[in-house]
Amino acid sequence: MAEAHQAVAFQFTITPEGIDLRLSYQALSQIYLSGLRSWKKRISRMRNRVIKGVYPASPSSWLFVVIAILATMYMRSDPSMGLIAKIQEHLPVSSLFLSVQGQTMLSVLVFSTLLWLSLILTLRFCLKLLLSYHRWMFEQHGRISTTTKVWVTLVRLLSGRKPLLYSYQTSLPCLPVPPIKDTLERYLESVRPLLSGPGFQRMTVLAAQFENSLGNRLQRYLKLKALWATNYVSDWWEEYIYLRGRGPIMVNSNYYGMDFLYVTPTSIQAARAGNTITALLLYRRKVNSEQLTPSRVPGTVIPLCAAQCERMFNTTRTPGEETDVLQHWQDSEFVAVYHRGRYFRLWVYKAGRLLSPREMEYQIQRILDDPSPPGPGEDRLGALTAGDRVPWCTVRKQYFSSGVNKRSLDCIERAAFFVTLDDEEQGMMGEDPVGNLDRYAKSLLHGKCYDRWFDKSFSVVVYKNGKNGLNAEHSWADAPTVAHLWEFTLATDAFQLGYTEDGHCKGEVERSLPPPQRLTWDIPVEVRVLCVCIVP
Repeated sequence: MAEAHQAVAFQFTITPEGIDLRLSYQALSQIYLSGLRSWKKRISRMRNRVIKGVYPASPSSWLFVVIAILATMYMRSDPSMGLIAKIQEHLPVSSLFLSVQGQTMLSVLVFSTLLWLSLILTLRFCLKLLLSYHRWMFEQHGRISTTTKVWVTLVRLLSGRKPLLYSYQTSLPCLPVPPIKDTLERYLESVRPLLSGPGFQRMTVLAAQFENSLGNRLQRYLKLKALWATNYVSDWWEEYIYLRGRGPIMVNSNYYGMDFLYVTPTSIQAARAGNTITALLLYRRKVNSEQLTPSRVPGTVIPLCAAQCERMFNTTRTPGEETDVLQHWQDSEFVAVYHRGRYFRLWVYKAGRLLSPREMEYQIQRILDDPSPPGPGEDRLGALTAGDRVPWCTVRKQYFSSGVNKRSLDCIERAAFFVTLDDEEQGMMGEDPVGNLDRYAKSLLHGKCYDRWFDKSFSVVVYKNGKNGLNAEHSWADAPTVAHLWEFTLATDAFQLGYTEDGHCKGEVERSLPPPQRLTWDIPVEVRVLCVCIVP
């Protein structure tokens, strides 16, 4: 309760002498700095939208076009071939407000802007055409044709010097719809080993009937969707392959990533967790500010789509009766932590700044030292995310849609990501390294089935001996996106943040940090029984 009182910005009491008002300048300062951080992020997003909107040109190129047009006008040459005069005639500005020279200047600005936008669209269209070139895939190693060399040069020229993470999104070619004949041929080729002679002949007849009847109509619908959708299949793939699955996502859908096999930067669990959380949040900062270099096909100039990075953090999968839903929040200033059956909310910002790795370690150590036992049914609550989706949806609506359970569940689902402080030791170690590696992989894949939150976009696991890893939910992104995140995290942890000689995180600690907030639950008997049924 003391921390709650400290968080109040002002208090007042009514006395016989009047109203006694007390202001907490520390709380007001926290509110101000938090708002300042929020506005900085908004301004950064607006700036990035402008830069992406004019890509592959730059905002400064507009000034160059304006100066060039003004210079030609000064030399008594009209590069617009009469368009500037036409614009001046139709300006909705009375001559009472602008002189003739002012109206001419305004017309030049309008024409220059229109010309600049036309050049941007032309460059973007040319880049899209260049990225549609596929002959480079069939070039022999070391013997590249002249056409491909020219293509590489043009792509580099039009790509700009420092593209943002999402700069290429509007220039990437759309996924083409294959002809229905090719689709049916590939289908028949795929089922040929599975069918007998008469069965394959019957399937061939059915394919021909489908092509001549319903198939052509469906093909037209598909082409119609491809006209306005950048990818005609991605939303259907996400929903029907992943979100509509009613079975457990643990093991069947989720996947994992490992730590270094032969190196452990520190054996202190809290320190490893502190650096890992900091590295992940630094990556999130790069994603939000779009400072990450766009990924490319290895060894080429071909950029890859970066859309999957948008839902990497602050994302959770919520269960539904027929289909699940991916929920994403713009920002989150805390992470959810699980340790020995208890859930905590760990704030990772103080006064608008990211906590230092040493402060992260300090807060994690507070959780590890907390002797409080888990509440009734709290320790196995995560099993709900490991079982079938429909029972989890029913329980969520009935028991987690209001009150203290909803508030605590919101803390987990709105967190930047989920962290498990595991009380076991894992890794490829000991006299049976192969067997231990197998147990390490199984622990990351499912753990005890209730000590992970499988609905989060990803959950970080930090073991007692300092090893770590992560478990990722599959519907929001494929493995390469998560692999890039995890590679950055491990490299930043070991080579940038580093540790002191005694294995602790670097940096200073502000001892006035409020302790991590313990989440409370009121779990009824029916939910406890269901959790035990899922994980006996």
